[in-house]
Amino acid sequence: MIIAQQSTVTLHFTIKMKDGSVADSTYNMGKPAKLTIGDGSLSQNFEQCLFGLQTGDQKAIELPAADAFGMPNPDNIHYMDRAKFVGDAEVEVGTIMAFSGRDGMEIPGIITEIAGDSVTVDFNHPLAGQDVTFEVEILSVE
Repeated sequence: MIIAQQSTVTLHFTIKMKDGSVADSTYNMGKPAKLTIGDGSLSQNFEQCLFGLQTGDQKAIELPAADAFGMPNPDNIHYMDRAKFVGDAEVEVGTIMAFSGRDGMEIPGIITEIAGDSVTVDFNHPLAGQDVTFEVEILSVE
């Protein structure tokens, strides 16, 4: 079978930055990813690049930021009172912390600045605004 709309695909992927460094890889986790084409988990442009591939195929897909993880959204940057950070959690620039979203789901945020009692937290995807290359290996197509 070849990948088409509604296909269930099991694949390994590696996300590489422009400098060749690896940002993420299912190989490192030891477990492939499984997804359904058209379920919204991938950008439409990325899905289009997978169409026509089949089991055993390998492909490098270069994606501009807008087609990968999107561009940073200024509405996803929040300023919080430092007093809200209690307990053992170290409040340092660069720390990624889990925050509770409105729906109760955990959302990762990156602390980008600390100024007095104000902590700036960026809830954009860490790879937002980055051009990336996805290297995929298709394991199965259903």
